[in-house]
Amino acid sequence: MPRGDKSSYTDKQKRQAKHIEEGYRERGVAPDEAEARAWATVNKMTGGGKKSGSGRDKAVNKAPAKKGGRAGGAAAASRTAAERSASAKKAAATRARKAAKKKLGSPD
Repeated sequence: MPRGDKSSYTDKQKRQAKHIEEGYRERGVAPDEAEARAWATVNKMTGGGKKSGSGRDKAVNKAPAKKGGRAGGAAAASRTAAERSASAKKAAATRARKAAKKKLGSPD
């Protein structure tokens, strides 16, 4: 069986890979990279193609599919306290400015 042949995968695995790929595409990942990541995730979860051979009844590990969202706070965590404080002050000033503008403009 040549590399890239998906004939040994079940229909369910193919659907899973398609949905995972769509999720990556929505986040702006290139098409080829999204497909590669999707199949890597399916392989990690299910242990590869399940149509024949041993290991067909092994449990599915869902951890790789849930892993993606945990990396989200890395950007904020890498900023210094001063940078985070400056950002918070700027946000507070914006909220105050918008609240004052809304208060002046509303007939309440």
